[in-house]
Amino acid sequence: MKKRIVVSWSGGKDGCLALHTLIELGYEVVSLVTTAPRELGRTFGHGERTEMITLQGEALSIPVHFIECTFDSYTEQFIQDLKDLKNQYQISGIAFGDLYLDGHREWGEKVADAAGIEAIYPLWTKQEEALESLENFVHSGYEAIVIRIREDILDESWLGRIIDHSFVSDIQQTTSCPMGESGEYHTYVFDGPLFSKKIQFGDSELIQLETTKKLEFKSIQLV
Repeated sequence: MKKRIVVSWSGGKDGCLALHTLIELGYEVVSLVTTAPRELGRTFGHGERTEMITLQGEALSIPVHFIECTFDSYTEQFIQDLKDLKNQYQISGIAFGDLYLDGHREWGEKVADAAGIEAIYPLWTKQEEALESLENFVHSGYEAIVIRIREDILDESWLGRIIDHSFVSDIQQTTSCPMGESGEYHTYVFDGPLFSKKIQFGDSELIQLETTKKLEFKSIQLV
């Protein structure tokens, strides 16, 4: 019998690569889990509109579960929702796409343990191997676009770039982690092997935030 799990999902390349790896390993992924403050209608992780995540779930044929929380109640609500998902789906674990930041892993293991399930890190590696992880994504068949950048690391010309071989080459000329593990850039996956449909983008605009810039798509659809 396959192990039933959920995957922590922000819509980006790391979570997608983790999802693909887990399915190849024989896990049954019953839900994608995303934190989103109810009043904002956007995700905590990347500030993405929740409809962008919902469309990914539809394209992947995996239901999305939004954890509605505030900054102050984030951990407490995450644990409670994991308990609810455990009862609903009989899950035995939650997987994260983190690569090498110990603090992130410690938090994930803490909330999983509190919910009585296992924390799984299928992509866990060493910092010096991040470039190899990026190359693995490029060769995976998935397509992702850069939707947010940290202004102290990357300029706005990186917004809208596709994660491809030229991206791999160019990111090495910056101070960014090749995978953007410290939030240097965020991505949105719109097609790939597990997608039954491709996500197509309409017009976009540039949004200036406090320390980041974001590419906001005015319309998206499945094709």
